[in-house]
Amino acid sequence: MSTADLLSIEPLELKFSFELRKQISCALQLSNKTDNYVAFKVKTTNPKKYCVRPNTGVVLPRSTCDVVVTMQAQKEAPPDMQCRDKFLLQSVKVNDGASAKDITAEMFNKEAGHVVEECKLKVVYVSPPQPPSPVREGSEEGSPPRVSASDNGHANAAEFAAAAKQFSEGLEAQDKSFEARALITKLTAEKNSAIQQNNKLRQELVRGINRDFTL
Repeated sequence: MSTADLLSIEPLELKFSFELRKQISCALQLSNKTDNYVAFKVKTTNPKKYCVRPNTGVVLPRSTCDVVVTMQAQKEAPPDMQCRDKFLLQSVKVNDGASAKDITAEMFNKEAGHVVEECKLKVVYVSPPQPPSPVREGSEEGSPPRVSASDNGHANAAEFAAAAKQFSEGLEAQDKSFEARALITKLTAEKNSAIQQNNKLRQELVRGINRDFTL
């Protein structure tokens, strides 16, 4: 961030996520931390390539202003993704109450005795963010997950081995789950049988006691 007397500028590099045949924009924020009205003007070494909005304006005291720089769609990428384009942001103190329509080229003329601050900005191309790689999904339950194939049609051996291991572990887990359910079913049946037997014995005991009282 520039810490000039009139305007602070963030960032000092214009980073464009470069893609062919696509307009790309990035933003600058100009901060006026003084009690003065400050006029600014944005220049570039390649005006046909970029659109700056606004390219001139006034930043009020203790306020900020956003500037959007748009690079026109490019038909080819530069060698090694290096860009030599540069921007120059000039700022000058103006009278209180001034607005964009009051700005003239003469205000930024140093030879006329005006105190003009200047900040040079570089242009940097960065690669666009890569989309997330597709997640391998398993097929229906009980079948091994799909394995991606390489360009020559042969499955990668490491991926195949990992998939086979995963499938084997899945089957083993299913077997253990089945055994656990069978054991629970067996214990439940034995418990129910014991309860029935206990009830039967209790009923016979009650009948025997009643028969003794009758006699």
